[in-house]
Amino acid sequence: MFGRGSKPGYVIVGLGNPGAAYSRTRHNVGAELVERLAGGDLKRNRGQMRVLETEIEGVPVVLGIPTTYMNDSGRPIARLVKKENVPPKQLLIVQDELDFPPGKVRFKDGGGTAGHNGLRSIEAALRSRDFLRLRIGVGKPPSKEEGADHVLSKVTPDDRRLIDGSIERGLEAVRILVRDGIDAAQSHLHSP
Repeated sequence: MFGRGSKPGYVIVGLGNPGAAYSRTRHNVGAELVERLAGGDLKRNRGQMRVLETEIEGVPVVLGIPTTYMNDSGRPIARLVKKENVPPKQLLIVQDELDFPPGKVRFKDGGGTAGHNGLRSIEAALRSRDFLRLRIGVGKPPSKEEGADHVLSKVTPDDRRLIDGSIERGLEAVRILVRDGIDAAQSHLHSP
């Protein structure tokens, strides 16, 4: 789709686990958002990703969802970033965030993994933590020991409404990011 020698403005990847058992769980909210951006048109490639070359706000982008489990998503994401020849600053990872309540969504520019195994895998494969993150709140589990069960479980109807609202705001924020940059996108999410 892109002209010869051109490259996308952003590579946007949604994190989640493959398979129907994980659909609509807290852990898959990143994949849900990217699936919505793609309009269901992601195609499987040889690099353990489902991808789509498209445009957002007139800017070429590559959308992707790994076909691996989240804990192993780093290698396919690193291969995609290398293939598209973009620096980490032009990689946006859309992820679930335990430290935010359902309904809260924020951008983060670089930083640590905060114990998120998907981010840990990406950081190790890229050898960088300088990528952007769009963090969608899914709420804290009752205890640290219940973290995996919490993120892999279906969401209550009330929390689902809040998370769906976050995904809607996240979709608009991604459009602003691509068109106007990270500062404008962060301002949009921080405004009431």
